[in-house]
Amino acid sequence: MKKFSTILTVMCMLALSAGAQKFALIDMEYILGKIPAYERANEQLNQLSKRWQAEVEAISQEAETLYKNYQSEALFLSDEQKKKKEEEIVEKEKSASELKRQYFGPEGELYKKRESLMAPIQDEIYEAVKTISESKGYSVVVDRASAGSMIYASPKIDISNEVLEKMGY
Repeated sequence: MKKFSTILTVMCMLALSAGAQKFALIDMEYILGKIPAYERANEQLNQLSKRWQAEVEAISQEAETLYKNYQSEALFLSDEQKKKKEEEIVEKEKSASELKRQYFGPEGELYKKRESLMAPIQDEIYEAVKTISESKGYSVVVDRASAGSMIYASPKIDISNEVLEKMGY
């Protein structure tokens, strides 16, 4: 009986302390959409991506052309010439795939560029959220844009505009 009352007391204390926490929301998509530097960074990334994709596609197209030429000439080539042409095609395909990995891979140039452009913006947002949270006593700030399971949240606890204001937007 004593154990039960102790557990009940602890649970009541936890429930009361949890109820005292203050929560706030931000909408990261909304905030980022209001920051001109983010839009410029996105445009720069899109341009780089298109340019790099065109480079990769050009090399892939060269490999495709080599293959088509090989198919049309195969009857007239010696075994040694066939082998040389096949190696040339394989090398061109490897070159295209290596370039694609270099630009678009997990640690590729696009990833690095995105990090270098977006990190300062994200840091600035984080610092604004942190300052507001500390000054208003928020225990938790949730990003509405990434909280897929959130069904409803009162607009009263959304501090997105305060974050933008704190950042000077």
